[in-house]
Amino acid sequence: MATFLFDKIIFGPVKSRRLGVSLGINLLPTNKKICSFDCIYCECGWTDSMDTDQYPSFELFSSKLEEKLREMRAIGELPDVITFAGNGEPTLHPNFPEIVDKTIELRNTYCPEAKIAVLSNSSLIHRREIFESLLKVDQNILKLDSAIESTIEVLNQPLYRFNLQELISNLKRFRGNLILQTLFIKGKYKGQEIDNTTDTEIKAWLEVVKQINPKEVMVYTIARDTPLTGLQKVSKPRLDEIANLVKSLGIPVQVSY
Repeated sequence: MATFLFDKIIFGPVKSRRLGVSLGINLLPTNKKICSFDCIYCECGWTDSMDTDQYPSFELFSSKLEEKLREMRAIGELPDVITFAGNGEPTLHPNFPEIVDKTIELRNTYCPEAKIAVLSNSSLIHRREIFESLLKVDQNILKLDSAIESTIEVLNQPLYRFNLQELISNLKRFRGNLILQTLFIKGKYKGQEIDNTTDTEIKAWLEVVKQINPKEVMVYTIARDTPLTGLQKVSKPRLDEIANLVKSLGIPVQVSY
């Protein structure tokens, strides 16, 4: 199915299902996807590589963001949130910590009411500089699509040595100062059935959610084209069931259908 890449460093603003009016930041190349995962459902398509020498420079990022924020302030249309997303995993950028600091500075200058969000697959949170940078933003939205390692291996296809227990331990280090996001989906890949909404999956996932104790959980399903054909959205009633189970833990939940 058709997928897409963001063709600019700064894109939008767009109306986000989960975040409101969002001004996007793409720290990855505009001509390919760079990520530590190769998720079968990613709207940006299959992963080209886990690394590149084509990251936009800190200076270019800084000038483009300031230019856009100045323009938006001039017409009185400021964003609700400035969101790091784009063509892959934003924390892979070698200057990610400095970029976060600059974004906070520019936000405070041009749109102090706006929040800063990072959408991350959680793969680099073991690095001290990434962990500390994520604690500086308003919404560090970190992915955990399953609490069963074999499911993650198929669904997210990590391109590095992946260890689920290490990931969970690193998520717990945030002491609740994170938003946990989980995409629920059904389908088949290479002859294997995929469904992270089964009772077994949800029971294991809820136990890990309880351990991590995030300030919020985002429950959602696919809304755009995926690189793998035949993937199915999860029904609204099932997403609501899952959300209610999270609420029963005393954790706020946001559902996107």
